Amino acid sequence: YDMRSDGFSLDDKRSPQPDKSDLPDILSRWQDLQAGGKAETERKRIEQSFLVPKEEIAGNDYDLSINRYKEVVYETVTYDPPGVILGRLAALEQEITAGRVALEGLLGENATRCVAN
Repeated sequence: YDMRSDGFSLDDKRSPQPDKSDLPDILSRWQDLQAGGKAETERKRIEQSFLVPKEEIAGNDYDLSINRYKEVVYETVTYDPPGVILGRLAALEQEITAGRVALEGLLGENATRCVAN
């Protein structure tokens, strides 16, 4: 089980955060497994909990670190070419400049004095 939170903050105060606890889920999954439920046996190694054969754990010197057994899934990310990004930035800069000019026009001469000072 990849336990991410025990229901307490991670700072030195360890303030209770019961809505962020994995403990009820851990207990529920364990009870389901003990009752013969098949949900745990069908979980893939990318999920928050999964089963690992004893032989595999023994082969890893009984290291129970989840990262040793969890399957990492990489997601390919594609980005726009730099020219497209620069074009968007230029358009945003023009929009900002136009908005600033319009605001200065609404504020009149006072805006010019404030900017100059």
